[in-house]
Amino acid sequence: MQAAILRALGCVGYVTDGAVRDLPRVKDLGLHLFAGNVAVSHAYAHIFDFGSTVKVGGLEVKPGDLLHGDRHGLLTVPKEIAAEIPVVAARLRQEEQRVIDFCRSQEFSVEKLRQVLKGLS
Repeated sequence: MQAAILRALGCVGYVTDGAVRDLPRVKDLGLHLFAGNVAVSHAYAHIFDFGSTVKVGGLEVKPGDLLHGDRHGLLTVPKEIAAEIPVVAARLRQEEQRVIDFCRSQEFSVEKLRQVLKGLS
């Protein structure tokens, strides 16, 4: 029910230092959840403010902040670098893959690994 209300309000995600539940149904609604844990039952939850700055798990989130989150956590992204992220992320993925491929190769040695790592930007 909460997820349906949030989607109707135009929300794309939900950040809480509390718990969430009904993960498959919420995923079907396309709502992203970031929480401290998962619970089996309802909690006492209510909206007491909207559009204000909050602190969740030590992270301060202000209205309009750009957030990035995945299964590992959530962080704020400075808007002035947001446009650069796809290019930088692609470069990092390529560099990481180069190291992974080297580690799986017959050429692997600790000394060569040092050289590969020195070559990263």
